[in-house]
Amino acid sequence: MAVAMRAIEGLIDRIGRLTLWVALAMIGLVTTNVLLRYSMSLGSVWAQELEWHLLAALILLGMSHALQRGDNVRVDLFYAGYSPRTKFAVDVVSIVLTLIVALVFVKLSLAYVAQAWSIGEKSPDPGGIPMRWVVKGLIPLGYALLALQSVGALLRLLHFRRQAVGDGDV
Repeated sequence: MAVAMRAIEGLIDRIGRLTLWVALAMIGLVTTNVLLRYSMSLGSVWAQELEWHLLAALILLGMSHALQRGDNVRVDLFYAGYSPRTKFAVDVVSIVLTLIVALVFVKLSLAYVAQAWSIGEKSPDPGGIPMRWVVKGLIPLGYALLALQSVGALLRLLHFRRQAVGDGDV
């Protein structure tokens, strides 16, 4: 169980480092687009669409890393006062629900991406980005990574629970 947990976390860490570079590219692109638009009245449909594509990649590839790092939003108002056993139950339920939602999104998005790929979907705007189906392909990939991280989080939770029970802490 520990080996699988470390393998999943290692993969998600590498994806997280990739999203860092996507974020930096996006910042550079937005800065360049703004400077060109307001200083020289130059703009490009392709560059504007690329901003949206990079944002989609950042969100879809980064959400599993955010979950791993605990950067997701959680209301600690009630959670902080729970007993360790109740916290464990809440954590398990929330991880399982996240896993279910992620798997549903993967399943629902596969036909959507397949259709976009089969028709060779591209931007409807002149000068836009061709192969729009590529960015749509990030939808099942991002949610599959989220599902994988959910499995990793569940393994981590069970691993530490087993250690705590073995030590008599719970």
